Amino acid sequence: MEIDHAQMRDKRNWVVGKVLAAQARMRGDKPFLQFEDGLPQTYSTVDAMANRVARGLAKIGVRHGDHVGVFLPNSLEYCYLWFGITRLGAVHVAINAAYRGHFLSHVLKNACCKIVVCDPALRPRVDEILGELPHPPQVFDSLAPLLDDSALPVDAEVSYRDLATIMYTSGTTGPSKGVLMPHAHDYLFGLGVVENLRLTQDDTYYVCMPLFHANALFLQVYSTLIAGGRVVIVPKFSASNWIDDIRRYHCTITNTLGVMTDFILRQPARPQDAHNALRIVLGVPAPPSLVPTFRVRFGCQMLEAYGMTEVNIPLYFPLDAPPRDGSCGKVYDRYFEVRVVDPDTDEELPPGEIGEIVVRPREPFAFSLGYHAMPEKTVEAWRNFWFHTGDAGRRDEDGYFYFVDRIKDCIRRRGENISSYEIESVLTLHPAVAEAAAVAVKSEIAGGEDEVKVCLVLKPGTQVTFEALADHCLPRMPAFAVPRYFELLDKLPRTPTEKIQKALLRAAGVAATTWDRLGSR
Repeated sequence: MEIDHAQMRDKRNWVVGKVLAAQARMRGDKPFLQFEDGLPQTYSTVDAMANRVARGLAKIGVRHGDHVGVFLPNSLEYCYLWFGITRLGAVHVAINAAYRGHFLSHVLKNACCKIVVCDPALRPRVDEILGELPHPPQVFDSLAPLLDDSALPVDAEVSYRDLATIMYTSGTTGPSKGVLMPHAHDYLFGLGVVENLRLTQDDTYYVCMPLFHANALFLQVYSTLIAGGRVVIVPKFSASNWIDDIRRYHCTITNTLGVMTDFILRQPARPQDAHNALRIVLGVPAPPSLVPTFRVRFGCQMLEAYGMTEVNIPLYFPLDAPPRDGSCGKVYDRYFEVRVVDPDTDEELPPGEIGEIVVRPREPFAFSLGYHAMPEKTVEAWRNFWFHTGDAGRRDEDGYFYFVDRIKDCIRRRGENISSYEIESVLTLHPAVAEAAAVAVKSEIAGGEDEVKVCLVLKPGTQVTFEALADHCLPRMPAFAVPRYFELLDKLPRTPTEKIQKALLRAAGVAATTWDRLGSR
């Protein structure tokens, strides 16, 4: 059964519940979702589960537009909730399963969830911060109470214009921002993979990234749903298991992110590494120093793309084009416009010059609607009718784009965007800390990753060990956000208007006076 591309481009169908229902009618007993070595779930089974979840949510009072938090690790239950919530016309609020403390309470305060479904192991983290919330949600630590006995279709009218998802991305001068993602925006993540990587019903996508991020849920699971293929989900990425999993599950396509490529290549090479069904790996990014080795070792294509939660994936490297080291591709111009502009004037720059990457959509509602309950941040990001990514890049004469670096003061570690503001907020809770400034320093691992460094000023007359500061962070923030490097300063460098000069702190890097948490324990 071939893919009907004209049907896929009809925006009236850009609703996840409609796509799932259509595939269940056409493909019925074909396997769709599989978690590790568990029984594959067919399109019909997943569609029925979506109806049962939607009906169960409706019974407890969830209505069109209500926000439902999902605080779960990778699992079939996560997918069932996503399908059920959106089928009802409610809003799926994706919560990072590593969040705790201030990070978690901020998301729940901002999202205003009516209910939250969490993993039993994560329930204590939710209970810990419920008292901080002005309107605490109803909390369920199991999917079972939300499953209705009936799998009959739900009578809910959902449009591609309706809000489908809120995903949180890092802040710099403030807390994490909830990206408002309508149904058409979510769909276009998947459609882009189908069209640019020629995904078909015969493909099997290997998903080892967290489902609470757009890369796994939309680029991988949703694209496979659109194409009518099969998805294999594992709990988390493991460099040592990666190629063995792909071989065991007969996967034909997967994605890597940041340092994943480096970690995979650091595993001992084996003669059978290229004996697999992989045809393509999508790297975001694909480090140019590693791509040739990766392609030869695993016998597959490795292509790069560029995107972010707010702007979708507007750049894909063409599948049949000769390699261009470091290029993240050309514009997916059916749906997007991309420019490189002077970050001060917003004037477009000529080929070869480095500026800020800006993006805007060609299709209404096929793009982020802004940030939830943060209108000033929405206005700041949208300037002169373009979304400003905060990323530096360049374009060559042939229309290929190249990511160069980040312009904004943001930190990216282990595939996560980290809010420097939220790290600082946790550290200033320590009784000895007067001021804190978190910055990115370059990691020794290839893949465009950072390590977190924090510069601290202590209150007069106080003393504290670096070990005590690290121990203060560990239970109060996700592991990926805990700073690796700590440094004490007499004062933080400031501008005449009293803004902290983080550029100077970044430039200082790791000095002789810097304490390395990983090298000291």
